[in-house]
Amino acid sequence: MRIARKTKGSTGQVPLQLLEMRLDNVIFHLGMASTIPAARQLVNHRHILVNNHIVDIPSYRRKPRDIITVRNRPTSCNALKGKFPGGDNPPDHLAVSLSEGNRPTGLVNRIASRESVNLNINELLVVEYYSRKA
Repeated sequence: MRIARKTKGSTGQVPLQLLEMRLDNVIFHLGMASTIPAARQLVNHRHILVNNHIVDIPSYRRKPRDIITVRNRPTSCNALKGKFPGGDNPPDHLAVSLSEGNRPTGLVNRIASRESVNLNINELLVVEYYSRKA
């Protein structure tokens, strides 16, 4: 919430954007993992490359134009099952494709908008709750 208060824009939407742009959440929404805990494990076990660099921090914040791939190792899982949470396609702020060698590749097009976050919550109640804590 401290970051959301300092950032320009709606204080209620910024925390949602920050959560949607976490690496583990992006991997889950790209269909590279079946659950968010499975995506966290992929990241912790160093199976994920971001812009061709190994990243092992699940809370790593993604930026637009970041390329996410699965490492080409025999121990790497067979990701990209073609199942996206919430529908047949990934959210509109993400794009997914298969690169050379059938390796799944994800691209962060832009920062997540409120419309691409498929959650039915009232952000103002969250802001109100945390404003009492401060």
